[in-house]
Amino acid sequence: MVKIGKLELGEFPLLLAPMEDVSDPPFRAVCKQHGADLMYTEFISSEGLIRDAAKSVAKLDIFDYERPIGIQIFGNEIESMREAAAIVEEAKPDILDINYGCPVNKVACKGAGAGILLDIDKMVAMTAEIVKAVNIPVTVKTRLGWDQNTIRIVEVAERLQDVGIQAISIHARTRAQMYKGEADWSYLNLVKANPRLYIPVFGNGDIDSPEKALEYKNKYNVDGMMIGRASIGYPWIFDEIKHFLATGEKLPAPGLEARIAVAKKHLDFSVEWKGEKLGILEMRRHYTNYFRGMPNFKQYRSEMVTAETYEHVCEVLNQVAYAYSDHVF
Repeated sequence: MVKIGKLELGEFPLLLAPMEDVSDPPFRAVCKQHGADLMYTEFISSEGLIRDAAKSVAKLDIFDYERPIGIQIFGNEIESMREAAAIVEEAKPDILDINYGCPVNKVACKGAGAGILLDIDKMVAMTAEIVKAVNIPVTVKTRLGWDQNTIRIVEVAERLQDVGIQAISIHARTRAQMYKGEADWSYLNLVKANPRLYIPVFGNGDIDSPEKALEYKNKYNVDGMMIGRASIGYPWIFDEIKHFLATGEKLPAPGLEARIAVAKKHLDFSVEWKGEKLGILEMRRHYTNYFRGMPNFKQYRSEMVTAETYEHVCEVLNQVAYAYSDHVF
């Protein structure tokens, strides 16, 4: 049984990665319904929380049906991160996660996210202060290092454990790689082989099929997996991996009816949480992913991403159901 603090997550938990502009409550809801064991919010700026910025505060919204749920924060100042951690705890998540992995310039080049991998001592000191500031489990998501020459992930995992984190998720790329090239999970094997490490280690990067999940589970000895991009428009990935790990058999791919039903459910959650105007606007980025692989879909996608009312979007979904009734995925 894999545990984070007192949270029991099962024998091999599948985690939904925190993804900016993606893993909001509506997206998390459909992933939860399709097998995600633990989910994290989009990352939240520590400075934004302290200033009570509306966008940052909105990301604190969590719901009981999502539990267990973690709230993730990022920042480059220890005092600000400590204060933000206290604010997060008031929102009553099950876990507080620290983002030490975001590679984008506006974050990393300011010393936050993956930028802190250039200063491991500060990373450890910041983590220690956050752990002391809250009474909920603290976890970390990070990368292998800043670049190939600065990979110290075995040391980093142990030092973070020693100041109190209760699990670590490792994206098996460096910051320099961004999201390119193949993730190198061999470093996760080294982390797990450290006899002084006892916290759960979750692997992240390139898990996009049940077959790869089984291969990497057996090869790299991780305690679970964190899935990001493969879940966008395809929340079924969690159920498919779980079924394959348990039985060795693949579930059939979701058909058109299932895809429309989940897209509609996602839309419903989005409109309920954000209101009709914003809910419809922010759903637009997801339609292509739900219907990926459908031929001559451009006209329907164009209408969906320009529709301004809930009824109009539903009408287009009905048109898709009729037009592609014979399509096989």
